[in-house]
Amino acid sequence: MKELEKIYDPSSVEDKHYKKWVDAGYFHAERDPDKRPYTIVMPPPNITGQLHMGHAMDETWQDILIRYKRMQGYAALWVPGTDHASIATEAKIVAKMKEEGLTKQDLGRDRFLERAWDWKKQYGDTITKQIRKLGASCDWDRERFTMDEGCSKAVLKVFKKLYDDGLIYRGERIINWCPHCKTSISDAEVEYEEQDGFLWHLKYPVAGGDEFVELATTRPETMLGDTAIAVHPDDERYTHLHGKKVILPLVGKEIPVVCDTYVDREFGTGVVKITPAHDPNDFEVGVRHGLPVVKVLTDDAHMTQDCGKYAGMDRYEARKAIVADLEAGGYLASIEPHKHNVGTCYRCGTTVEPMVSKQWFVKMVPLAGPAIEAVRDGRIRFVPERFDKPYYNWMENTRDWCISRQLWWGHRIPAYYCDDCGEISVSATPLTVCPQCGQEQVRKVYSAVPIEFKGHGFYRTDGRGGSGK
Repeated sequence: MKELEKIYDPSSVEDKHYKKWVDAGYFHAERDPDKRPYTIVMPPPNITGQLHMGHAMDETWQDILIRYKRMQGYAALWVPGTDHASIATEAKIVAKMKEEGLTKQDLGRDRFLERAWDWKKQYGDTITKQIRKLGASCDWDRERFTMDEGCSKAVLKVFKKLYDDGLIYRGERIINWCPHCKTSISDAEVEYEEQDGFLWHLKYPVAGGDEFVELATTRPETMLGDTAIAVHPDDERYTHLHGKKVILPLVGKEIPVVCDTYVDREFGTGVVKITPAHDPNDFEVGVRHGLPVVKVLTDDAHMTQDCGKYAGMDRYEARKAIVADLEAGGYLASIEPHKHNVGTCYRCGTTVEPMVSKQWFVKMVPLAGPAIEAVRDGRIRFVPERFDKPYYNWMENTRDWCISRQLWWGHRIPAYYCDDCGEISVSATPLTVCPQCGQEQVRKVYSAVPIEFKGHGFYRTDGRGGSGK
């Protein structure tokens, strides 16, 4: 009788048994009208590295469920796969290239994508092997990668349909911009952290008199883009300012005083500077009052060329210079320490800049309505029920979703631009000729559609309460 090994060697046991299970089709599922279907689509791990203990725990839960249902007689299907993870994967590849002294621009788009597919081969294969090592009872005949040809065609088809239905549009709106990754990111990709900062109390002179109004900001560098100040319409302290103008310090131009219920009369002085290009709430105020949008920050968070002596300065360098000039000009009333929530990029940790940008958006109100009703009428139930409240709060206050990203790795937006007539055409199939003017000058947009399945990240708090203004 062979003596058992004193130390368990999983490679000599588990691999051959797992192979036998897969080869015999034990995990394969077929449609069976006599069985109730039960399907789990694996939240696909990002191909940014290797699996960790969190993945192991999550896959184990799914495996327990699918095996249980399989034994109960269900037509049980567990679909495995991996996620291309546009922002995260591109950031990893760029970081690796940096070690070699290379940039994306050095390689160009095509050679960069070759590297990206090599990365997918290496880490995607590793992840798949790790899932198999866990003994996961997936149907490997149905394995998918989110940039497989079939998935890519589905993205293009759905994009085109939503565009034709008027649910996708291209426009200029306030978005979250990461100056390090140099791309827009969604609200769900912004992580808010409490940071120590300051409140700078500034004095804005009232035009045509000796009076000034005091307001406070955590971002004095954005004042160069102020196009108004706002007061609450029922705030009696400022009734005399209705319809008047103030002089923007350091710039010298007159900007209007507008009345808006957005202003909290009880907070600070009850006066708010309005910078539509660099604050989401200010943007909405600007839309309501028809205010101009003045952008003062570039994509890499430097002051624009229109910012006079501050042009080209890094945002924080400009902040110091502007505060010094405000003090020298007598416009700085006081400075006080202040803790506030600051939005940061979920991948690189860089402080996000809200800014107006031309991007592609999905209209959320028409989509959120049916989702809200499905919970209200009981078709969808949250367990425990207390999650109903944050769900309603989230869905009822959602903003249009920015879906374009300034990336090379990912599904490309199926939009084509004509250099001759300026027409933008959306097509699920390649275009070579402009449908409007017939010229062969169409070019495809370089932005990517962030079709990513983030698993637990889907439930990340969006944190809209802190604008970081």
